[in-house]
Amino acid sequence: MEKILKSEEEWKNELTPEQFHVLRQKGTEHAFTGSYADFKKKGLYRCTGCGLPLFADKTKFDSGSGWPSFFQPEKKENIEEHPDKTLGRERTEVTCARCDGHLGHVFDDGPHPTGLRYCINSVSLTFSPEEK
Repeated sequence: MEKILKSEEEWKNELTPEQFHVLRQKGTEHAFTGSYADFKKKGLYRCTGCGLPLFADKTKFDSGSGWPSFFQPEKKENIEEHPDKTLGRERTEVTCARCDGHLGHVFDDGPHPTGLRYCINSVSLTFSPEEK
């Protein structure tokens, strides 16, 4: 996949301050504050930074964590996983494969069929409704 490369200044000009903090500085929005935590419409969740399709509504579930959670990505090649040893514990960070935007983390406590929970910041996502 071809990477989107922009300077930090370009990203700052294109994103809101909160989007920039999460996507480019690996920040986290507060639990239960994001627009997609309890969102239930049919459609596709895309990367806020570049529009790459990341997750579908059919894989979304209520994890009780306060962040949108999915049990699998739309396409595995659209995300990348990286070790994250911040906060004094080991986690797995999830980023967009095209623009390297920070999305959230993946955990192994999700539902069947994958057993995974992609815990994603709402601000990292843009929703595209299902076309009828």
